[in-house]
Amino acid sequence: MANENVSHSAPDGGKTEITEKVVFINRCAKVVKGGRRFSFSALVVAGDRQGKVGFGFGKANEVSDAIKKASEDSRKHMVSVSLRDNTVPHSVLGEFGGGKVLLKPASPGTGIIAGGAVRAVVEAAGVRDILAKSLGSKNPANVVKATLSALTQMRTREQFLKGRGKFKTEKA
Repeated sequence: MANENVSHSAPDGGKTEITEKVVFINRCAKVVKGGRRFSFSALVVAGDRQGKVGFGFGKANEVSDAIKKASEDSRKHMVSVSLRDNTVPHSVLGEFGGGKVLLKPASPGTGIIAGGAVRAVVEAAGVRDILAKSLGSKNPANVVKATLSALTQMRTREQFLKGRGKFKTEKA
């Protein structure tokens, strides 16, 4: 499971560094007359480490082709997430299927305290300090989707107050 860094040009003309991480590769066997025929699926997470992250799923008869398809899919489906400094703004529980992920903010210097699939997503998003716990399903696809669900629920103080129609200078 390898990391791959690829440079892509941003709409404003600058370069953004997209980090891709292979989270899971699955091998599937089909029994045919001549023996077994294998196919592969890959789950890849991509992010710019500045608040944009996405995941992709690809299937092919070769591992490299499956990873290539998944990485293209992950770049296509990137979403923006709200971050505060190097951590998340508040605690949140994300759910998808049987997978549940609890994310909590951490003080500077804590690092990423998270398991494999959750770690891949928050690293790609650009989080440096976080406490995370995966609850429920251990299926990497559901854990990645639950983590993205949690990250998209995040709101900064400014976004929250703007939704209420208040401004930063007013007392909440």
